[in-house]
Amino acid sequence: MDALILSRIQFAANIAFHILFPTINIALCWFLVYFRLRHGAAKGTPAAQDWEEAYYLWTKIFALTFALGVVTGITMSFQFGTNWPGFMQKAGNIAGPLLGYEVLTAFFLEATFLGVMLFGRGRVSDRVHFFATLMVAAGTTLSAFWILSLNSWMQTPAGYEIIDGQFHATSWLEVIFNPSFPYRLVHKLLASALTASFLIAGLSAFQLLRNTANGGTRRALHAAVVAAAVVIPLQILAGDMHGLNTLKHQPAKIAALEGIWHTEKGAPLTLFGWPNEKERRTDYAIKLPKLGSLILAHDSEAEIKGLNEFPNAHPPVAPVFWSFRVMVGVGVLMLLVSWWCALTLWRRASLSTWQLRLLAAMTFSGWVSTLAGWFVTEIGRQPFLVYGLLRTADLVADHPPGMVLSTLIAYLTVYAFLLASYVFVLMYMAEHPAKPTPDTPQSPKAATPIRGPA
Repeated sequence: MDALILSRIQFAANIAFHILFPTINIALCWFLVYFRLRHGAAKGTPAAQDWEEAYYLWTKIFALTFALGVVTGITMSFQFGTNWPGFMQKAGNIAGPLLGYEVLTAFFLEATFLGVMLFGRGRVSDRVHFFATLMVAAGTTLSAFWILSLNSWMQTPAGYEIIDGQFHATSWLEVIFNPSFPYRLVHKLLASALTASFLIAGLSAFQLLRNTANGGTRRALHAAVVAAAVVIPLQILAGDMHGLNTLKHQPAKIAALEGIWHTEKGAPLTLFGWPNEKERRTDYAIKLPKLGSLILAHDSEAEIKGLNEFPNAHPPVAPVFWSFRVMVGVGVLMLLVSWWCALTLWRRASLSTWQLRLLAAMTFSGWVSTLAGWFVTEIGRQPFLVYGLLRTADLVADHPPGMVLSTLIAYLTVYAFLLASYVFVLMYMAEHPAKPTPDTPQSPKAATPIRGPA
């Protein structure tokens, strides 16, 4: 493998590992806001302590996840300079400000209030503590806004001009709110909600199965299952709208993910098959006539462009084709499981052991679906870094392949250790849930006692 392939794999490994943690925290913090609201509404009742226990556990998990997200995000940003200097040289006038806005608005907002959220309980009033939690949640969402704006601009560039080979913004509104941005933002926020919902439901189910549940476990489980059942239909609708947008602006990606090799009207839907790029066909394909055009364009007779329309300018077919089916398959499983469990809870019945085991097994299903969708998005953009304008091969650093391979191995080793450690700590927290201390505000003297010499 040459430096191009190795650099692409290295960046893919970095961003795939990094995205796991923001995908949890974007929505998890809104769950914490909800837990805090329910705690305040139940003040003076036994339920208040249950919501406090749920908030206490998931705040610790949020802090752990936030730390890993920050560390991996910093590492990823360095690679723009080390592995892809051509990108920043040509598109830095667009990418730099958007990344800067993310730091100045979102990250600073999170960092400012995170300390109050984590350590202010019992030291500030309930209103101040709730406001801090709300600001951290707003910061995580704002961070997703800026990052997805940049990524969407790379997919559907707008509001720019090219002077001496460099991109310059002609309209920042068009740059930020480029054609695919609204669809990607909604799709990502809903994906985060599903990821956090199944994480909370899965760990709560694990606690119930291991008999380590506290008063907040069932309440957190109930909230997560209901959230997942409500969000998954919205995600299906958002995915359909995103698909229409992609068909308009990135038809080569659509052709790859559906395995459409030749332009045709009334294209069939390929459920499964084995893409054969050398022979330009899908072997062992199971197809449903005209359903592809109906789903992709909402017209069973619509013409869908095939890969033959994009010589030397379409993505590798197999990884995009299979990643899309993994994403959809996991999404369908999420729909069935969440609705089954939500219906059981709606009937005021406890979840069965089998349902708890299923939820526990799907604890990290959101990660699987998110990564599969991310692969569709990023691999589907190839061979371009900025779609239709900058080819990936023209922007990679000219490093010796051995150097890139050695750093890739180092990254993968560290990330495997961190991921295993993260999962282990989550399981430990679930098996050993600590009780929160009383949350009555303290006076400054009581909160910070001063001791003299013995």
